Amino acid sequence: MPACFLAMIACGMTAVTAQTYPAKSIRIVTGSAGGGQDIATRIIAQGISRSMGQPVVVENRGGSGLVAAEIVAQAPPEGYTLLMTASPHWILPLLQDHVPYDPIKDFSPVTMALRLPNILVVHPSLPVHTVRDLIDLAKAKPGVLNYGSSGTGATTHLSAELFKAMAGVNIVRISYKGGGPTLNALLGGEVQLWFPNVASGMPQVKAGKIRALGVTSAEPSMLLPGLPAVAATVPGYDAVSMIGVFVRAGTPAVIINSLNQEIVRVLSGADARERLVSSGVEVVGSSPQEFGAAVKLEMTKWAKVIKDANIRAEKE
Repeated sequence: MPACFLAMIACGMTAVTAQTYPAKSIRIVTGSAGGGQDIATRIIAQGISRSMGQPVVVENRGGSGLVAAEIVAQAPPEGYTLLMTASPHWILPLLQDHVPYDPIKDFSPVTMALRLPNILVVHPSLPVHTVRDLIDLAKAKPGVLNYGSSGTGATTHLSAELFKAMAGVNIVRISYKGGGPTLNALLGGEVQLWFPNVASGMPQVKAGKIRALGVTSAEPSMLLPGLPAVAATVPGYDAVSMIGVFVRAGTPAVIINSLNQEIVRVLSGADARERLVSSGVEVVGSSPQEFGAAVKLEMTKWAKVIKDANIRAEKE
């Protein structure tokens, strides 16, 4: 059969797909329940359901996103099963073997929906008020300052390890089971530093119980007016969690572009932005290409940090 004829058939099928999608209900599978990711997932589901004229169901699955990712990786590449997930989706394969999916080969990006910066906070008794003060103190007392974190390979952990590497300081990790115990350890003086997300750390900063020195995004965040970026002192430093939407690899580009346009439109709405910003996340709404490139850059950066620090996932 002539190649030109095959191309005409393919173009015809794409046109039909574009005209008929979506022809049935859509589901968004996510590993998160509660917080900015869950709020965003439900805002997106409600918004695109109205505009696309089909029910959109949210499925919350546990397992740190593993279960959700595996469901979508095995779904038909037709755009009816979406994955809403965060940075652990592409960081976990860097931490352990035998992850049941490949974050690049098995998925196609739709949009980066949100970004979650962390904040560098210290116990108020520590005689530092800037990132430079902290670096100077840490260099004067190598191995003396402790930082708390929970979740091996989480951004609260990796933010600190990236800071260690780029600032050239020797600070020691103390691991806790959850953000609550980590906060209590900082308040009690067991550790001197922490890199929590905005929602976890800022209430204590505002209450005067801990001191914020900087935000971990490359630039100051609109979530934290007046707080400088760590990168102002440590050039090139950037540690944020990204949350975005994927579909199964092989999904037609016309469907991916349709989903991208609808999701970005929903996220651009004033009500959606207000709700999400108040939950402690930055709204993005990128193109599929921008999101895909960002994921690859993140994997390269964190692979080096993980290798240099010899980080491996904790066994259950």
